[in-house]
Amino acid sequence: MAIQTINPYNNKEVKSFEEFSAETVEQKIAQADQTYQVWKSVPVKERSVLLMTVASILRKRKEELAKLITLEMGKLIAQSEAEIDMCASVYEYYAQNAATFLEDKPIEVKDGKAFVRYTPIGIILAVEPWNYPFNQVARVAAPNIMAGNVIMVKHASNVPQCAQAIEEIFRQAGAKEGIYTNLFLSSPKIAKIAEDSRIVGMSLTGSEKAGSSLAEAAGKNLKKSVLELGGSDPFIVLEDADLDKAVQNAVKGRFGNMGQACTSSKRIIVVEEIADKFLEKFKEKLTGLKIGDPMERDTQVGPLSSEEAAKKIEEQVNETVKAGAKVVLGGKRIAREGAFFEPTILTDIKPGMVAYHEEIFGPVASFYKVKDEKEAIALANDSTFGLGGSVFSQNIDRAIEVASQIETGMIFINEHAASRPDLPFGGTKRSGYGRELSELGIEEFVNKKLIRISDK
Repeated sequence: MAIQTINPYNNKEVKSFEEFSAETVEQKIAQADQTYQVWKSVPVKERSVLLMTVASILRKRKEELAKLITLEMGKLIAQSEAEIDMCASVYEYYAQNAATFLEDKPIEVKDGKAFVRYTPIGIILAVEPWNYPFNQVARVAAPNIMAGNVIMVKHASNVPQCAQAIEEIFRQAGAKEGIYTNLFLSSPKIAKIAEDSRIVGMSLTGSEKAGSSLAEAAGKNLKKSVLELGGSDPFIVLEDADLDKAVQNAVKGRFGNMGQACTSSKRIIVVEEIADKFLEKFKEKLTGLKIGDPMERDTQVGPLSSEEAAKKIEEQVNETVKAGAKVVLGGKRIAREGAFFEPTILTDIKPGMVAYHEEIFGPVASFYKVKDEKEAIALANDSTFGLGGSVFSQNIDRAIEVASQIETGMIFINEHAASRPDLPFGGTKRSGYGRELSELGIEEFVNKKLIRISDK
């Protein structure tokens, strides 16, 4: 199977790579295992030097690497550059804080002493997505490499040059072969790798289907797993919100990265008292945006990641409209070559419609007008997903009370959902389990070993 770079701006193939053979995969696992036996004993301070060097290289090569992101998955160039900066900050964060995170944790006991010591466990296999091809990898690589584990990454098949570049950066930074390993593999091969006893943990960011498959493989082989899956994040605007601020955040939260983010603000839920004004301002912000080449800095609407993605969204929108929803803005493919779809707003969405239940992974906002706060909470929770969400209100105590009732792993007050190195990231329900980033992210794949000292 060929793994290809296809430029979504024009749907033309740029480069292809051959999938690794079984023999090559075995050699790479053996090398990773051999390297782990040494790396696990390297002091944390020395591990941090590697990650700080990786971060420095990312920043120095930002322009080049950003163009690679835009070429392979269509992200607007300024957003690609911002991704590289964020990626570097993740490596820096763990390089600077891991020693503290990994300190022994004392336990109060009535006699003697006891503490928990964090120790590495081995090779972690990460299956990563295309929408943030550098940053998503950093979120699993940085904490685990600092913890003393080693990483093998099966990246998305449509960003192979990004995948290769990350491995090259680690080597340029001085990492011994096996600390970070790129695997050119098709998804069906993951289940076989999961059977290998040298792989001790598995992490995936992706779709429900992919997550279910990996969780099955991990469970069957008694391996720890972390899943960050889809989302249909509610974006609740109460009647006492700063309307302009809410609209501005809704635009960024839903249409950043062309709506291709798990924590994108997919369901805009506004109390009826201000709903019409909000919708008018929201539509106005999205009207007349410049469509074009994502490499050009004045482009505001670029392509989706692939022609397949654009077709999928077209089907979801058409099915929703056919069932009775209304199109306030957009709603169709853009008449030009490439994987383009118009920024879209849908209203009058009811239970049973595709847009009500499914995640639409693109530039489509589902707009809901609700009677009051209680109805907003009920609608927000009427979803199989539970990743992130937002609440807008100038009464912070009220906003916190509403946030506490939303069934998600993360809630942001008066801002759209976002990712930061120092904030835990993860969901509940069918959005997955486990956490990335912050101190919690480094605790997922370590042995929390109890050491008990008797005084008798």
